[in-house]
Amino acid sequence: MEIETIRAFLEVAGGTTVTEAAELSHRTQPSLSRALARLERELGAALFQRVGRGLVLTPAGRELVRHARDTVEAYDRGVRSVEDITSPDAGFVPVAFLHTLGTWLVPELIRGFRATRPHVRFDLRQHGDAGLVDDLLGGVVDLAITGDRPALPAIDGQRLFLEPLRLVVPPDHRLAGRRTARLADVAEEQFIALRPGFSLRAVTEELCAQAGFAPRISFEGEEVETLRGLVSAGLGVALLPEPRGGGAAAPHLEVTDVRAAREIGLAWVRDRILPPASEAFRTHALHASETIHAPYA
Repeated sequence: MEIETIRAFLEVAGGTTVTEAAELSHRTQPSLSRALARLERELGAALFQRVGRGLVLTPAGRELVRHARDTVEAYDRGVRSVEDITSPDAGFVPVAFLHTLGTWLVPELIRGFRATRPHVRFDLRQHGDAGLVDDLLGGVVDLAITGDRPALPAIDGQRLFLEPLRLVVPPDHRLAGRRTARLADVAEEQFIALRPGFSLRAVTEELCAQAGFAPRISFEGEEVETLRGLVSAGLGVALLPEPRGGGAAAPHLEVTDVRAAREIGLAWVRDRILPPASEAFRTHALHASETIHAPYA
C-alpha cells in the first residue's frame, strides 16, 4: 500500500475525478486506476461504486477515509520531522490564527523567530475559533493562536497575554467625547457583535452579564473590522480590541466597571509530539509574548 496511492484515494473520495487525481499525482489515468484496483484487492473490498458518470464511496470506502487521513497526516508529520533533523536551521511550521491577530501579533512573532532561524517556512491559516480547533484536531496545523484556549480534553494550551477590549461608540454618540465609560452606561443600546461560536462574542456576553445586563444584538458578523465600520456608521456599540496603528473612525473608550479584556492563547494537541521547528516556534511565542503585548497592557 503506497502513500501516494492513499493520497489519490482521498482525492477521489473527496470528489476529484480519477483523471484529475492522476494529474495531481503526476501519473497517468490508467496507472492510477490500476493502483486503486490493487488497493481494493489488498483490502478485499470495493471502495467505490459507479453512480451515473461518477464514483461514490462504498461503506468500506467511507471507513477507509477515516483512517487514511490519519495515516497521511502522520506520514507528513514524520517527513517534516526528518527534514528538521537533517536541516536543523530549516523546517516547516503550520500555524492557524484569529483574523484580528494577522495584522500585528503573528507578523511580530514570525519576524522575531526568523531572526535566528531564517530558513524556516510557515503555512499560515486564518480562521474563527471553530476553524482553529478543526485545524488542530485534523492535523492541518501544529499550533493555533486563539482568542480563548479551547476547553477540550485533547487540546492543551497556555495564555500569551490579556488583550484589552474597548467600548466602541459612534462618533456622534453621547459618550464619544469621553476617554472612559462604564459598560452599564450602554445597557439599553443595540450591540454589534460577532456570531455565536467566536470567542469574542462569548466574552462580550460575559462582560455584559458582569455589568448587569444582557446585550441586545442588532447585527452579527464574522470580521472585527466590519463591526468597527458599522459602529462608525451609527448602527450600535461594540466591545472590540483597539486597532493597531490607530486611525479608527469611532471612539474607543476604556471600560471602568468590568475588566474588559480577552485572553490570547497558544494551543496545540495534547498528545501530539511537535516537530522540532514547531516546538521551537512554540517556545519562542511563549517567551516573546512577555514583551510583545506590553504597550497594550
